[in-house]
Amino acid sequence: MGRTPGRACASYEAQCARSNEIVAAAALDDVGRHPDCRSGNAGLRWVLIYLVEETGRHAGHADIVRELPDGAKGYY
Repeated sequence: MGRTPGRACASYEAQCARSNEIVAAAALDDVGRHPDCRSGNAGLRWVLIYLVEETGRHAGHADIVRELPDGAKGYY
């Protein structure tokens, strides 16, 4: 614990900036290579689509948590 929301957001934004640098330097058809990754044949296009799916899934979880205290809905 001990991590403030501001620090967590700053860390997230820094990781997003680093990811954007990596994506900008690669082509969508590039294949990842990492000695510790068993799925070493995943292309950047697949990874980005997967991240969009996961972000949407977890954003939905955050919506549920947000609604628990008072039942108020978000934007929609």
